[in-house]
Order: sequence, then C-alpha cells, then structure tokens
Amino acid sequence: MSNNHATFIWSIADLLRGSFKAHQYGDIILPFTVLRRLDAVLAPTKQTVFAVVDQAEADGIPVRASLLRTKANHGYSFWNESKFDLKTALGDSGDLAANLLDYVTGFSENVKDIFDKYKISERIAELDEHGLLFLVTQKFAAVDLSPETVPNEEMGHIFEELIRKFAEASNETAGEHFTPRDVIELMVDILLAPESDTLSKANVVRSVYDPTAGTGGMLSVAEDHIRSANPTATLTLAGQEINPQSYAICKADMTVKGQSVDAIYFGDTLINDGHKGATFSYGLSNPPFGVDWKKQQKAVTAEHTQHGYAGRFGAGLPRVSDGSMLFLMHLISKMRTKEDGGGRAAIVLNGSPLFTGGAGSGESNIRKWVLDRDLLEAIVALPTDMFYNTGIATYIWVLSTHKSADRVGKVQLIDGSKLFRKMRKGLGSKRSELGSDDIAALVNLYENETDDARSKTFAKEDFFYRTITVERPLRLNWALTPERVAIASEVKALAAIDFTAFAAHTTAHSIEPTADAPAFRTQLTARLAAGGITVTAPQLKALLAALSERDETAPVTLDARKKPEPDPTLRDTANVPWSEDIHTYFDREVTPFAPDAWIDESKTKEGCEIPFTRHFYQYVPPRSLAEIDADLEAVLGRIRARLEVVKA
Repeated sequence: MSNNHATFIWSIADLLRGSFKAHQYGDIILPFTVLRRLDAVLAPTKQTVFAVVDQAEADGIPVRASLLRTKANHGYSFWNESKFDLKTALGDSGDLAANLLDYVTGFSENVKDIFDKYKISERIAELDEHGLLFLVTQKFAAVDLSPETVPNEEMGHIFEELIRKFAEASNETAGEHFTPRDVIELMVDILLAPESDTLSKANVVRSVYDPTAGTGGMLSVAEDHIRSANPTATLTLAGQEINPQSYAICKADMTVKGQSVDAIYFGDTLINDGHKGATFSYGLSNPPFGVDWKKQQKAVTAEHTQHGYAGRFGAGLPRVSDGSMLFLMHLISKMRTKEDGGGRAAIVLNGSPLFTGGAGSGESNIRKWVLDRDLLEAIVALPTDMFYNTGIATYIWVLSTHKSADRVGKVQLIDGSKLFRKMRKGLGSKRSELGSDDIAALVNLYENETDDARSKTFAKEDFFYRTITVERPLRLNWALTPERVAIASEVKALAAIDFTAFAAHTTAHSIEPTADAPAFRTQLTARLAAGGITVTAPQLKALLAALSERDETAPVTLDARKKPEPDPTLRDTANVPWSEDIHTYFDREVTPFAPDAWIDESKTKEGCEIPFTRHFYQYVPPRSLAEIDADLEAVLGRIRARLEVVKA
C-alpha cells in the first residue's frame, strides 16, 4: 500500500515536467504531502476548532493555545485555525493561492515552521505562475492519507520513499543531509544487537536521538527495527538539524508518524543544544566529515573553558579544521548513564579522529577520555565509496555507558572494508553498498568477538602511550673572528651596534676558538670596553650566541645551575607503550646509542591513538626477480612476434 501511495504521489511530478527541473520536484511534492496528511488528520475536529475560534472572536477574547489543543483532540499537539482545508480552498480557483496561504498560516506555530522552512509561499507562487497550482492541489486533495486509511507507520514509509526519490533526484548534494540506508541499517543492527532480549519485553520504553538528523533517515530506520522487534514498544524520537530544508523534511516525517512535533529542533547543535539536559537510550549520528568549526569556535571554546567536564567539551578541543570529534563528545553527553539503564550510540567518522594529533593534543586527549571512561565498544571500518558526497574511508564508532561484562576494558576493531557489493549504477560518489549478507556478517563479527583476520579485540590501554622528550647536551666553542662577526652583524637584536668599528677592532684583537665560556665572556667584555663599544646585557647575550659554534669535541655547556644545557637541534621524541616504564625503554633504546642523552621528564605527555589500519595490515612479499624476468620475456616475445609479422 505504501509504495502504491508513494508512486501515485510521485507521479504528480509528471505535471511539473517542463516547468520545473527534476531536482526541484521534491521541493513541491514533499511539503504538499505533509500538508495533505495534516489536512486529513485534522479533518474530524475541524468544525470544533472553528466553533472555538468563532466564539472567542464573538466574546472579544484571544484564542488560547491550550484550549485549541484540547478541542483538536486527535492525539497530536497541533491545530489549524483557518476556515480553509485543501478541498474548500479549491472551491474558489481564482483565489486558490491566497486560500492556500491562509490555510498554511493557520497552523499552530510548532507546525507552521515546517512550511516556512520549505518556503511553501514561494512554491505556491511558482506553481501559480506556471498555471499548475490548481492541478497539483486537486491531485493531492484526491489522495486519502487519513490515519484510518494510512496508519502512522505506513505514512512514515511513504514519506521515506519520497525522501529517497528526492535524494536520488538531487544527486549532487544528497550526501550532505542523506545517509545511505545500508549504512544506517548496519549501525542500527549493531546498536540493537545486545538488546534483542530486553527489547522484546512487554511495556518496553526506548528513545532515539540524532544530533545531525538530516532528513531523519537514522531515526526512521531505528524506529522500524525497534517496532519490528516489539510492536508495542513505547518509542520517542528526537533530533536536531541545521539545514532548513532537511529540518523541514525530518520534522515533517516525525509529524506524519505521530511523533511529537517539538522533537526535532532547528539550529546548530554545537552552539545551541536543542535537547539540553536530556539523555536517550540510543544515539545515532553522521556528522559532516572534515568541516571546520570556525563559526562555532567562540561558543564551543567558552563552554569548554567555563564548564569543563560539566559541559559537553571538557575533554578537549580538536583543531579548528575538523569538528567531527565535537559531535562525538556531544553524542556521548546524550547517552543515558549506567544508573539510568545505560545508553548506546553509533557515529560515523572519517579516519582522522582515530590518529590525528600527537600526545597532549585536543584530539589525543578526547580519545583518551573516551577510553578512560570505557565508553568505546567497537570500531567498524566501512568500505570506501559508501557515501553520496565522498569516497573516503569511514568508520562506525560504537559506544556504550553499560558494557557487558565480557567487553569491560576492551575495544573491538572490525575490518569491514572488503564486505560490500558494487552498485550497478553509482549515485554521486556512492559506488559500493552493503548487502543484507554483508550486514549480517559484520553484526555476527561484532556479537561473537572472534579474533581473526577481520576482528581483533584489544585492552583499552593498548592504545595509550607516553611521549618522552630525549635531550642531548649542547657543546659549543666561541671565537672572535671576522667570519663570526659577519654572522653577528645579520642578527636583528644587534642592529644598534656599529659593526664597522666592531669589525675593525676584531681584526686587530681576535680571540681564538675556545670552549671555555666564562673565559671567552671575560675576554670579549674587556675587548669591547677597550674599543669603546658599549652593549646592553641582552645585546651581549645575543652577541655571545652569534659568536658560538657547535663543536662535538667541546665539553658540555652548563647553565647557571651547573646543569647541562640541551641542544635544541639534537632534541628528539619517542612514543613509549603504556605498559612499559619510560626509563626501561630509554635504557634499552637510547642509552646504547647516545650515552650522554637524558629524558626531560617535565615534557613527558600522555597520548592515545587507534592505528586501525596497522592492526589489519598484511605483508605481501614482493615478486621474485625470476617471475618478473619471465613476465618481461613473455611481453618482449609478443612484441618480437608482431614485428616479424610487420616485416613479412
């Protein structure tokens, strides 16, 4: 039934052909579908609402929203005060555009913003201009979308089918706000896998949240799967979306399904959390890949600084060029705590959050915070070419605040990069898809945790390390020679010195190279004074540096505390596994090759990275020279044979 309805509604596009481009069809068909559904939902109480409005006007009092909500008691939290509906608006074809606008603006504010974001007034004007408004409205008015004929769940499927067709027609931009269904199916299956028993129980209550809801695909698939497991489940869906049109589609989808019209919030999730303080059973998200957060930087940094771990971003801030890890932290803040029954989440990220940023960086600190709290259950590598707007490698992070006993302290890595099938016809950058067998295989790997070529389990500490700073002593000699004076004359801090006189004085009173810093300083100061050359303390320091030269044979240079000065040019760092003592590592890996080196422990930093690819790398030995020679000989043989044919 739902496919038949969707096909019929989409067939209205035939009326638009020629006047509108294919990618514009959805801009008209989707809002009119929503309008017709709401029109059918409100039909039984339409006259009651009229009576309330008329009575209020007669009494000279404002119409109270609570009263209208009560009188329009149809199980929804919206109403319409206009005297028109689709059929009565058609009764006056000459004023149809005005009638429809009156009808749309008569909706309560929590629904009217759907049509505002769709820019329906512009759509009505365009249809009217092309002489199509009456025909399109008449077609939609003839479709029976009443809840009695099309229940909420079925209406949701109709709308999803239209969204899918719209996304395909808008192929060039679909990936920004539309996640492929096969990816969502995998995410939801993995998310629900550990809860197959509890989901089937009577009176089960669940909530699903998506902070980057797009057109609502993730929420819809999650709802389908949960209702499939338990048709009696009490389920609430919530989300937030920043793109106006995608928000309108998503909110409309939730509305036609009977979900709360306030569940989908419009706005920037990072700046203004539309569900502040709320937590959910399940979280799903596909945030934008590699997009900077300069616009949100002020608000996000303020929350990080002022609220710390009491806010969403206490663990750290990633580099401004990629904000995907901000969405990761936000999603974690929306997961129900273990004390409240636990929460689970799945988020799609590119490869950057796995390893970008060294020890002490924002990215490393965020990864370590996630693992320290034992929130990460698994990471699944997806095939490339899975998304509409990018072909890069992507990964699903699976999170939980209430891990099963056998997963505590562990992280599972699953390589699904080879489990896919090629599409017969690509959609944008999407050329690969997950078949039902591929999804089942990945879920099976996740549930069974069997270590093999495609699944490996690690202790969370295996991803931690310490970065140590290895210093080598500075060894210098000093000299007062024309060559070194020439170098000193180029130093910006010494620009005020008259180097013409200084150079002349140096030629007559040079000082041979010496490694004795105090003695050289004494001699230099005396020579400067004798030549009538005055320098300040900072200038003297800069001059001493300019007159120095590295000398491996010189003794170690000591600082004022008689401790070796480090040579910045010889400084190095090393990553030490978390399980190993840094001094044991240093004695084994550094001391035998640099006996005078030491660790500057004030610079030691803790780090965390997840080198996914490294753990699944399989060495392929190069071909033998004999094989290569045989291939070359075969090719040359074919070439010689063809040349013989040409000569003949």
